Amino acid sequence: MSPRPPLTSLPLSPTATDPVCGMAVDPTAAAGSTIHEGKAYHFCSTHCLHKFQASPERYASGAVPPPTPEGPAGVVYTCPMHPEVRQGRPGPCPKCGMALEPEGGAAPPTKVEYSCPMHPEVVSDHPGSCPKCGMPLEPRTVTAEEGPNPELADMSRRFWVGLALSLPVFLLAMADMVPGHALQFLHTHVALVNWAQLALATPVVLWCGWPFFERAWASVLHRSPNMFTLIALGVGAAYAYSLAATAVPGAFPEGFRSAAGAVEPYFDTAAVVTVLVLLGQVLEVRARGQTSGAIRKLLGLAPKTARVVRADGREEDVPLAHVRAGDLLRVRPGEKVPVDGTVTEGHSSVDEAMISGEPIPVEKEAGAKVVGGTVNGTGGLLVRADRVGADTVLAQIVRMVGEAQRSRAPVERLVNRVSAFFVPAVLAAAAATFLVWGAWGPAPNWAHALVNAVAVLIVACPCALGLATPMAVMVGTGRGAESGVLIKNAEALEIFGKADTLVVDKTGTLTEGKPRLVTVEPAAGFSADDLLRLAAGLERGSEHPLAGAIVQGAEARGLQPAPAVGFESLTGKGVAGTVEGRAVALGNAALLLERGVDAGALQARLDALRGEGQTVVLVAVDGRLAGLLGVADPVRPSTPEAIRQLHDDGLRVIMLTGDSRVTAEAVARLVGVDEVIAEVLPQQKAEVVKRLQREGRVVAMAGDGVNDAPALAQAEVGIAMGTGTDVAMESAGVTLVQGDLRGIARARRLSRATMRNIRQNLFLAFVYNVLAVPVAAGLLYPFLGKAGLISPIWASAAMSLSSLSVVGNALRLRRAKL
Repeated sequence: MSPRPPLTSLPLSPTATDPVCGMAVDPTAAAGSTIHEGKAYHFCSTHCLHKFQASPERYASGAVPPPTPEGPAGVVYTCPMHPEVRQGRPGPCPKCGMALEPEGGAAPPTKVEYSCPMHPEVVSDHPGSCPKCGMPLEPRTVTAEEGPNPELADMSRRFWVGLALSLPVFLLAMADMVPGHALQFLHTHVALVNWAQLALATPVVLWCGWPFFERAWASVLHRSPNMFTLIALGVGAAYAYSLAATAVPGAFPEGFRSAAGAVEPYFDTAAVVTVLVLLGQVLEVRARGQTSGAIRKLLGLAPKTARVVRADGREEDVPLAHVRAGDLLRVRPGEKVPVDGTVTEGHSSVDEAMISGEPIPVEKEAGAKVVGGTVNGTGGLLVRADRVGADTVLAQIVRMVGEAQRSRAPVERLVNRVSAFFVPAVLAAAAATFLVWGAWGPAPNWAHALVNAVAVLIVACPCALGLATPMAVMVGTGRGAESGVLIKNAEALEIFGKADTLVVDKTGTLTEGKPRLVTVEPAAGFSADDLLRLAAGLERGSEHPLAGAIVQGAEARGLQPAPAVGFESLTGKGVAGTVEGRAVALGNAALLLERGVDAGALQARLDALRGEGQTVVLVAVDGRLAGLLGVADPVRPSTPEAIRQLHDDGLRVIMLTGDSRVTAEAVARLVGVDEVIAEVLPQQKAEVVKRLQREGRVVAMAGDGVNDAPALAQAEVGIAMGTGTDVAMESAGVTLVQGDLRGIARARRLSRATMRNIRQNLFLAFVYNVLAVPVAAGLLYPFLGKAGLISPIWASAAMSLSSLSVVGNALRLRRAKL
């Protein structure tokens, strides 16, 4: 074999391509170079050089990965170990090979699309308002970082400024009603008071209420009238009338002018209505911001970094986004598993409650599958990444929760549909009033036309219509909170009473969600206390959750187990050691068989307890069978009664669980559910709910874990246990504070009472408009003369009375019997 030529004897090109990462390299400044089959290769880092030397055929074949794409404009990537390395695109550090990170730790900006919750077809690349309904657009993709909400800040600022300016306007307008006639002197300065109200109300209407006028104008341009069209018309009419009354009072008929020649303005109507609508917007924005809380909490379950084991044995922490399928990851005790993968080395127990909902961790060894976001126990694991990014189970759960939440239609759609017909009708009535009075009214006919048309617009201002649903929902949710039922949104109240199928999770919903020692059965020659004391002494040395349940069970019985000597953990079998000078072994039948102990005498009992859903371990002492211990997740004491109440209320109850069928059926027999669907994954839970919905059922889903979140969001009504996870509570529309399923029956009664109240409120609002608009237009004038006319001030008073009637009716919900 001929000797390798020196590198300096080979021709060097001006630039070369790193065969490992594809980056452009200056051969004269390369971090490393080597020769393979007579050809020189140059590398951006020693990391790439070592990867090439480990497998030169793979990289020399020409299958070079594409060059690293340019990063987003304005983003600078740096090396955590070498801050002087700075470039405008991601990639490895040329000095140490570590992945470059965005400067300042910020993630590179991504394109965000905004859509309307009520009209998903409306999509924009920037925030704003929906041109169809006026609702603010929401981002389609939620990030784990929750920054300040600019819309909430803007609406809050407008509200507080409007409130501060509206209070004196209201006091000036209501001077006659102030106790003791403290403001009586204002009657001698009517014109001055009017100008003061104008100065105070103008910024309220034109600045604080400007977003409503913008949305109303957008609704006109898109021929989609909505609530903001009505608000802009009412506020605009009151303000315009008041402005004219203040600036040119002589243009009004004599009957509308005082002895001093002034005309009563209605700035208080314009200002107060604006402030009330702003308050409603602030509350709505806050509520909508909470809907993305579930997704943020889900995203927060994944760790931010992963520890990657390189081919040369080096280990480094890299951002989770830089992990690729096939990478080897080190998962240390107590850490979260970064991505979905397969264990290649190590042994540990992994808490998979976020996926399976089961409280008992699962043993993992070489060949076992692990899921990103789950929590490693006391052992170390080496995991090969199989699915990363959007392909992981956690990412799929996030996607499903987001899709299910966006598919929801708020109850306000009813009001907006009515508004689509109501707004044109009000405009037509006002226009007809103006024309009729202008053509055939008494002199000054056009002044009468203007005043009566304004009265129509003011009396039709949709305060009562807008309050009908929010007031009932506010009072109803408060009443529910007093009974331990937290209602997240009006939609849950609207639909809950119509549900005919209840799907319930097992662990933490029907059961307590915590393993407990429930069975202690000694063999001949042993007492229950001796058996439990010796077993607990041995289990004190174990970190397994079953061990914790056994130790807690012993302590609850007042036993003081002695510590074990020579503790030994036998993978897949159990534990052994010496307690109080006696040889104790605890585990499965295989462990006892190895030690020459026959467990046949308790085999029948062991099978029976397993059939009841218990996890059973055998105990041997000094080479003799000492007995067995059973650990289970006990059923909540209130569950059987709750199921009976739900059956009496006409609900079909289905248990849906990721647990084994044997355990699920054992619990089902105890509580009396109608159907059991067991051994399902989180994705399958949502699919089961969809299948029931396709069958025409109105589904309510009750659960407490992260694994229930997609199904909770998919169901028409999601019900979370207050003792469960934050993610479940964010995904659900209803939360039972005490985790008592009997609260579902109370929530259904509350739902029916609230919806009945909403229908009554809408009836009051519509009847008011049906009666008041014709009267304001002058329908009674031919019969009663001027006594049959409604001036704008009386129109404002009538509007206020309508709102008060809605509020008073809604307050009756506080006495609803649940």
